[in-house]
Amino acid sequence: MSEFSEEEQWERAKAMLSELWVYIVGGLAIGGAILWAWGWNHKRVETRAHEASAKYEEVIDAFTRNDKTRAMTLVDELNRDYSATPYAALGTLIAARAHVDANELDQAATGLKTVMETAPDDELKLIARIRLARVLAAQGKYDDALAALKIEEQGEFARRFADARGDVLLAKGDRDGALREYLAARTGSDSGAVDNDVLDLKIRDLGGTPPKSTEEPVPQES
Repeated sequence: MSEFSEEEQWERAKAMLSELWVYIVGGLAIGGAILWAWGWNHKRVETRAHEASAKYEEVIDAFTRNDKTRAMTLVDELNRDYSATPYAALGTLIAARAHVDANELDQAATGLKTVMETAPDDELKLIARIRLARVLAAQGKYDDALAALKIEEQGEFARRFADARGDVLLAKGDRDGALREYLAARTGSDSGAVDNDVLDLKIRDLGGTPPKSTEEPVPQES
C-alpha cells in the first residue's frame, strides 16, 4: 500500500499537474502549429502548381500563335516564379527548341544546360542533356557534346544516348564509332524510345547489318 492517504495522493497529483501544465499546453500548441503549417504548405504547393500549369499553357499557346516574344517572356516568368516546378523546365525545353529553329544555338545551349542542372525531375534532366549534346554538335563542339552524353545513370534513355553519340561521332568523322553506337542503340527493350527504321538506315549507310529485332544479338562488324 502507498504510504500516502488517498487525499494526500490527490493533492500530490494536483501539484504535479500544476507544474506540468505549461509543458502540456505548449506541446499541444506546437503539435497544432505543425499540423496547420503542413496543411498550409500543402495548399500553397498545390496552388502554385496550378498557377505554373496555367502559365505553361500560356507558353504553349503563345508559341502556337508564333508570338515568340510573348512566349519567351512567359518562360522567363516561369523560371523566376515557379522554378521548383517541372513546368519551368518544360517551358525552357520548348524555348530551346524555338532558339534552335531560329539558329540561336547559344541561347538554346544556355537554356538546356539550366534544365540539365536544375530540373526537379530526373527524366527532364536526361532529355535536356541529350538535346544539349545535339546543340553542341551543331556548333561543332563535338568533344563537349560527347562529354555531355557521358553519364552512368541513363535509365530508360540508354538507347537515345547511344543514338545521339552515334550522330555526334558521325558528324565528327568517326564512322566506325558511329556504327558501334547505332548498333548499341538498336538493342534494348525500350523500343519506343528510338525509331528503329531510322536507325536501320543509319546502320546500313555505314555498311552495317541491323538486327531483326531489338532482342537479337548485334552482328559483330569486322
